[in-house]
Amino acid sequence: MTPISHRRATCGAFAIATVLTGLIWRMAPLHLPFFFWKYGGSALWAIAVYWMIAFLLPKSRVATLAVLASLFALAVEFSRLIPSPALEAFRETLAGRLILGSIFSPRNIVAYWVAILAAALFDGLKAPGRKPN
Repeated sequence: MTPISHRRATCGAFAIATVLTGLIWRMAPLHLPFFFWKYGGSALWAIAVYWMIAFLLPKSRVATLAVLASLFALAVEFSRLIPSPALEAFRETLAGRLILGSIFSPRNIVAYWVAILAAALFDGLKAPGRKPN
């Protein structure tokens, strides 16, 4: 396995694991306090975004991945302020709520950025298949 394919496989595995964890976090009756349920789910969403971008761009530097994930998260959050019948219809579905959310919240942005920073730090320091920058 080449270093790039190993990196891609690692990032893909982390993305899948994070998505599955996020689904359990949001949908299973874990009886978490609201703060942890809400912002933990948002953090897991942002971490999944980071690993998906890393999967698509396996040669990119950690800082680049973090910036791209942060910009994507911002775009999704601010898209909630755009009145669009198609987006609103999608957001009413389970997939739409999980992928795009429904209500704009600056606190979500903070949760996203903290989570992306944590994922980037892990990626830069510990993730298998990562070449040092």
